[in-house]
Amino acid sequence: WLYIQQQTVSAEGYSGTAFSPYFPHTVRTVETKNCTDCHVSRQGDNNAVMAQLLLHGTNAANFIGRYAWVAAERGGLNAVVVAEREEPQAVIGSRLHEIAYPDWYRRHVANGLKLRVMHDHHGHVLDVQHRGEYVYAACGEEGVIIYDVANIDNKGFSERIITAPVSPLGQQFYVKTRYATSIVSPSTMAIDPTRPRLPENEEGRIVKYELNRDTGRLEAKVVEESRPHHPLYAFLYATDKYEGLVVIGNPLTEKKNKPGVATLLDGDPENNFLRKALSFNEGGALNGARSMTLYGHYAFIAADSGLRLVNLDNPLEPKLLETPGLAGLKNPKKVQFQFRYGFVVDDEGLKVIDVTNVEDPRIVPGALVPLSDARDVYLCRTFAYVAAGSEGLAIVDIEKAEHPVLYLKTTEGGMNDATAVRVAMTNNCLYAYVADGHNGLKVLQLTDSSLNHATPGFNGFSPRPQPRLIAWYPTRGRAVAISEGLDRDRAVDESGHQLSVFGRRGARPFDKAEQEKLYLKTDASGNRVLFTVSDDPDTPPLEARPQEQPATTPPARPRPPGARPRPPGSN
Repeated sequence: WLYIQQQTVSAEGYSGTAFSPYFPHTVRTVETKNCTDCHVSRQGDNNAVMAQLLLHGTNAANFIGRYAWVAAERGGLNAVVVAEREEPQAVIGSRLHEIAYPDWYRRHVANGLKLRVMHDHHGHVLDVQHRGEYVYAACGEEGVIIYDVANIDNKGFSERIITAPVSPLGQQFYVKTRYATSIVSPSTMAIDPTRPRLPENEEGRIVKYELNRDTGRLEAKVVEESRPHHPLYAFLYATDKYEGLVVIGNPLTEKKNKPGVATLLDGDPENNFLRKALSFNEGGALNGARSMTLYGHYAFIAADSGLRLVNLDNPLEPKLLETPGLAGLKNPKKVQFQFRYGFVVDDEGLKVIDVTNVEDPRIVPGALVPLSDARDVYLCRTFAYVAAGSEGLAIVDIEKAEHPVLYLKTTEGGMNDATAVRVAMTNNCLYAYVADGHNGLKVLQLTDSSLNHATPGFNGFSPRPQPRLIAWYPTRGRAVAISEGLDRDRAVDESGHQLSVFGRRGARPFDKAEQEKLYLKTDASGNRVLFTVSDDPDTPPLEARPQEQPATTPPARPRPPGARPRPPGSN
C-alpha cells in the first residue's frame, strides 16, 4: 500500500515491461496467419493490426490503475481513486466490482455512482502526465511543475502530493516558462537513457551464431554493435503559448545532476535539479502552441498557424519542417497517431492525415467525420474516441483509416463539456476516462467479459464498445485533461527506437528500415512507394499436372559384375 504500481527499469535503461519475439505461425488451418497480418491490406482495413505487429502499441492494453490524474485548471491537480486497492483491482462501479465486491458495489450504487476519495494539490493545472513516482504538469503562468506522488496511497503522509519532498537545497522541481499549455513525456514508461550498456546482455545487438567445427558448438558472433538510447528519451517537452516548444532537462554532459531528467530515476535526493534546456519558436511559427504529440522523434505541434512539424532527432537542435500538405486543417487542437495515419480534431471534426512519409504529411481527401465541438482524440485499436464538447463522447470506427465512420455518440451521465478522453484496460475490460469540463471526471465501461453481459466479439481483436457510465467525481475545478495510462504494448517507436527490454537474449524489435521492408518498395524511378497485399489470390490457381502412373513392375536394379543370379520371382 505504501508504494503502489511503480514501474521497473531494466539494467540497461529500457522499460522493464518485457517483450518476447513470438513469430507468426502458419501451420494450422483455422488460426493461421495471412498476408494481411504482416503487410498493408489492399482493402486498407488493417492499420491497427500493423501497429500491433510492429510493437508500436495500440493503447488497448494501457493501464491507469488505482488513480486517475486530472488537471482541473484553478482547481489544481486532482488524484481520483477509480479502482479498489485489493486484488482483483476492480474499477469501481464495473461489472467485476459488482461480482468481486458486492457490498462495496451496492454502497457505490446507493451513492449515485459518485466516487468517494480524491487527493489534490492547489495550483493552476492545464495538462498532466503521470510516470512512476512523479506527475508532470503544465501550469500556465507558473510554467512546468513536477509533483512527487510516490506516497499517494500512504495514509501516514498528511500531504500525499508534494513539490518539495526534501529541502529546496536538494532539488528544484519546476521550470519557469511564460505560459505552459501542455506537457509531453516521450514515453509513459520509465526509461533511463543514462544507464551503461553491457555487451554480455546483447540488448539491441545483432548476433550471428556460427558452428565451430573444431568444438562442434554454436558460437555467437556480434555483427553489429548495440544501438545507444535515443536522446529524445532523456528530456521532457512542453508547449508554451509564447515560447513555442520548451525542452526540459540538464545538458547531456551533466555529471552531478544527471543528463536530461534522468536525475529523477537515480535514487539520489540531493541532485534533483531540472532546468530549461531551450525554447524553440522559429519565426513565431509556434505562437499559441497548445498541444504536442510525438511520432517517433518527430513532434506535431498544434499552434495558431496550424499543425506544425518539428524534427527532434537532436532534441537540443530542433528543426522546423514545412508541411504544405496540412494547410487544409482548421484550427487543429489535438492529433494522435497509429502506424501510417494521424487523426486530427479541428473546428470541422475528425480528419485523417497520411504520415507514411512523415516529413511530407498530407490530409487524406474526404476523410472527415463532422463534429461541431471536437476537443481531444485518443485511439484504441480500430476506434477513435473523441471528446466532443457539448456532444459528449463520440466514438469513430477507424478500421479503414482513410474512411472513418461515426460509430456512436453518447452523453452518458449528462456529459456536455467533454474536453479530454483516455482509454485504458483494467483486468480484461476497456474503460474510458473523460474529463467533462465543469461536470468533472466520468468513467465509462466500454467492454464487458462477464458471462451474462459479455460485449459481442469480446474475444476478438477489437470488440465493439458499448459505453455505460459506472462512476463520476466532481473535480475541484473544471476537468480539462487526464493523464495517459502506462503503455503495456509498446516496445519501439515509429522511428525505430527501442523502448522496452526483450526477454530473450539478443532479441530486439525491428528498426525503421526493417519495418519499412514490410510495406514499402522501390519503384522503377527509385522512389519508395507503398505496396499492398490481399489474402485472396488475384489469379486462379494453376491447374495440377496429371500424375504419372507408377509402373506395374518396378525396374530391376542393376547387378554388379560377378553377382550370383537371382532366384526366380525375386526382386
